[in-house]
Amino acid sequence: MAEAQRTPTVIADGVHITYTVHGGHPGGRGGATAALGRMLNRRPAPAGRKVHAVRGVSFVAHRGEAIGLIGSNGSGKSTLLKAIAGLQPVDRGAIHTQGQPSLLGVNAALMDDLTGERNVILGGLAMGMSRTEIRERYDGIVDFSGINEKDDAISRPMRTYSSGMGARLRFSIAAARSHDVLLIDEALSTGDARFRRRSQRRIDELRAEAGTVFLVSHSNSTITETCERALWLEAGTLRMDGPAKEVVAAYEEFTARPGTEKANK
Repeated sequence: MAEAQRTPTVIADGVHITYTVHGGHPGGRGGATAALGRMLNRRPAPAGRKVHAVRGVSFVAHRGEAIGLIGSNGSGKSTLLKAIAGLQPVDRGAIHTQGQPSLLGVNAALMDDLTGERNVILGGLAMGMSRTEIRERYDGIVDFSGINEKDDAISRPMRTYSSGMGARLRFSIAAARSHDVLLIDEALSTGDARFRRRSQRRIDELRAEAGTVFLVSHSNSTITETCERALWLEAGTLRMDGPAKEVVAAYEEFTARPGTEKANK
């Protein structure tokens, strides 16, 4: 194995993550209706439900790797990414990172009422780029996103964008600079095949620039085309860690079993 691949960038050591879910169940007397009732009657809010989202997960990621995270809905993939990015506290165990991880960089910073152009500037600043760097990379970011191919969408407010257009612009901003660790949650499931190919090439470039890429996607083909390694999380536990094609094949066999879909709801 090459030296670059043997340099650890992320170490997860027996990580446990829990969080609390507040509110009632959909369809019942819960959510906003229940909250309003408590306010009018001055009743205290009920205790939240504890969710043990990640259970004792351990792995080591190396510089130059692209690692896919797969698993059923609610298996802990996005929670684990947030923990690696430092946005979600760990209850037990530890996560060690080299450099600064970026969770697709700019989701929280972009504002729906601002134009795409203003959001490119805002997102670039949020990722630590100078205004000069943003000006130099602006045309490339817009061209990469492809949102201007049919009309001048970059000059319209982002609230007028489809979810796919917004995701493509976010990825384009985040991919405009190199990252020690780039964490991508579902961004590549949007857009046409041409955009996905551009995204995969950019991920390869980021890896070549000595970064590490984590990718969460419900598209197994995206995982096998983009990543050489995959982690399979199920009910918060790490079921398998290995070559992407082998892990995806095992996961697909698991999901094809009778009763699996019902059990995972």
